Amino acid sequence: MKHNMQLLQELAAKNGPLCVGLDTDPSYIPQSVINKFNSPAEAVLAYNKEIISRIKSAGSACCCKVQIAYYEAMGLEGMRVYAQTVKAVKDAGLICISDIKRGDIAATAGAYAKAHFSGDFESDIITINPYMGFDTLKPFTEYCEKGKGMFVLLRTSNPGMTDIEQQELKTGERVLDKVGSELEKISMEYAKIFDRQTCSPVGAVVGCTEESDARQLRDAYPDIFFLIPGYGAQGGAANIAATLLKKAGGTVNSSRGILCAWKKSETCLQKDKDGTLSIDDLGDAAGQAAIASKIDLMNAVGA
Repeated sequence: MKHNMQLLQELAAKNGPLCVGLDTDPSYIPQSVINKFNSPAEAVLAYNKEIISRIKSAGSACCCKVQIAYYEAMGLEGMRVYAQTVKAVKDAGLICISDIKRGDIAATAGAYAKAHFSGDFESDIITINPYMGFDTLKPFTEYCEKGKGMFVLLRTSNPGMTDIEQQELKTGERVLDKVGSELEKISMEYAKIFDRQTCSPVGAVVGCTEESDARQLRDAYPDIFFLIPGYGAQGGAANIAATLLKKAGGTVNSSRGILCAWKKSETCLQKDKDGTLSIDDLGDAAGQAAIASKIDLMNAVGA
């Protein structure tokens, strides 16, 4: 049996490493377009489906990352849109990463795992915050044994990551190095479960905003597949992402650079002024941005 992280690794090799972030805030959609729908949430779903359709047909991405917070902010209708978006990604033959960043103890962690690895919100891979302790990972890893996957926060892309992740322990290692060592142990355990394993179902989130960290972490954990945020709008460069894509590889997320690509399209801006801008136009701009991002990343990798 192949687990979902291995399937993602294979899709990244086939379609390229781009992960399209569907962190779709209604404010990213022009009001003139939203007005054509019954609600902002309905417009978000339509836009998400347009983007998914284009990246599927172009083969420009291997997965989508759906950030749940934007959907929670829209209330019950938003959560219905979230569930429909997750389903649309999977129906398109892409891997869905649900960016939920859950991290809690015992029964609570078990409830989170059940909520996002089964039922209405079932996803392929989720993101996890390990900073309440490694025991918080166990309820999620039990699902990984059945084929699901998870990305554990290791080295995030935000400036405030230095407040905790970079702090030095009495052993001399950084907090994030301690987390990485634990992930490596878990990876070795999964080698006994999955005979044809090419990577662990437990990956790591490693931002591409600092070149020295990228080199160090890629060398330290050669067999762990990375989810790589920070590319594009957050200032992460393709050449840093390329360093993280070596060895076991990874997938590089771009959200606003694709979702807001219409803002850099003269055609879209003019149509917005004329009142003729459509959801199709936004989808076209996003699709073209995804292709451009894929090319940028592939050139950096040297493929």
